[in-house]
Amino acid sequence: MYEGNTFIMSTHPPKRFRATASVLALAALVGGGLSACAEAATSAAEQGPSPESVHLISNNGHELAFQVIPGQSPAIVLDAGGGLDSSEWDTIAPKLAQSTGSMVITYDRAGEGRSDEVPGPWKVEDAVADLQAGLTELGVTQDVVLVSHSLAGEIATEFARTAPGWIAGAVLVDASLPEFYTDDQIDKIVAANSQQIAALQQQPQTRETRQLIAQAVEYGPNHRAYHQMSWPGDVPATAIVSSQTPFDTAEDAQLWKDAQAQFVSAAPNRQLVVADPSSHDIPLDRPDVVITAVENIVDQVR
Repeated sequence: MYEGNTFIMSTHPPKRFRATASVLALAALVGGGLSACAEAATSAAEQGPSPESVHLISNNGHELAFQVIPGQSPAIVLDAGGGLDSSEWDTIAPKLAQSTGSMVITYDRAGEGRSDEVPGPWKVEDAVADLQAGLTELGVTQDVVLVSHSLAGEIATEFARTAPGWIAGAVLVDASLPEFYTDDQIDKIVAANSQQIAALQQQPQTRETRQLIAQAVEYGPNHRAYHQMSWPGDVPATAIVSSQTPFDTAEDAQLWKDAQAQFVSAAPNRQLVVADPSSHDIPLDRPDVVITAVENIVDQVR
């Protein structure tokens, strides 16, 4: 997701390419850079679940792909990091279904995986509306445990605060949290993004570059508003932070860790877990940490 003043692609074998940036550059924010997007889409096409498990659900004129492993309540909903699709959870989803007996749902956000692309600026409210539409169609409108990686933390926060009673608990996996987005951080991110986005706009457009540009359009105002939001005090949450964080500078890494700790300290029903060792790719590096955290939240809300 985030790290650096410049667009730097680095290999993290044997895993996907990930973008890095010392300041949260947007190419990284949207998930892992263009190579990650392309590889994730290929992975979903080649290794995705059988057609019988895929539900194509319409919302506001576009279709979204949801995958369901049947089970009991509470339903576990896995939301991938920015620029990534539901294949991020290929290792974790079946193990959670087996260990908890819960229904496990993964899905592709608009513009990712099997889901339709939607033109225009990216808005968290639209992403929440898509997720709510899918869950409503699947009959899952209460006792949801959200597991949200990276950018999906913003969707989880908006969902939890605007749909009281729907979310029973959450595991926020190196998630983008409101506490991080001070004016200084936002200014640094916008400045780092501007030249990269201008360069992308001059190139032939692809599905992946359109996603990057869509998230940059209102980045500053959107995240100033996000900084004012708060997680509902009655919804338990575990925040998992990676040992490396999404950054390669000590200053930004510490600010990220501080934001995670500040989030957890705001209510007694929150827990902080450090995935050590781990890059920002916690679902790939340490699926065991994610699985244990989700199992604990499921036990807590059952």
